[in-house]
Amino acid sequence: MTTSETGDRAGFTLLEILLVLALIALMGTIFIGGSSAMLADKAKSLDDQFWQACADARRQALEDRQSVFLSFDPKAKGFVLADSLNRTVVPVTGPDDLLIDFHSAQAESGSETLVGGTLVETQPMATVAFYNDGTCTPFRAQIRANAGAHMLSIDPWTCAPVLSPTDARP
Repeated sequence: MTTSETGDRAGFTLLEILLVLALIALMGTIFIGGSSAMLADKAKSLDDQFWQACADARRQALEDRQSVFLSFDPKAKGFVLADSLNRTVVPVTGPDDLLIDFHSAQAESGSETLVGGTLVETQPMATVAFYNDGTCTPFRAQIRANAGAHMLSIDPWTCAPVLSPTDARP
């Protein structure tokens, strides 16, 4: 705001208003561009990549109205989605020692072995099926990477994660 020599107050000049608007636009561009770049650079976890492959297999089975078989190919380092006509490989990003196995839904299958201090199941299933009605084979996925292993349980009716009792509490 400017004042004249006589003490009269005047409003902002057009130049001042345009300068402020330009600065606001510049700052907004920087913040919006920077935040979207930060979100886009975030790598997906192995669990997220597995759940995305499950969702893709289920979607393909529902759309094509035929069973889709999901497996993990360690040589191609990706999930393989196969039906009677198509075979698609969905690449997985992760460590070099990554292995993903599918196991029976029974937690006590008797095929567990202690390897390097980690309990690992040793009798995997070759593939799991996602059916055209939206269900899937009852199975669990074992993800082994960086000398560690953990299991993911899949609900065969919804093909979604099974909640543990601690997850279900409010």
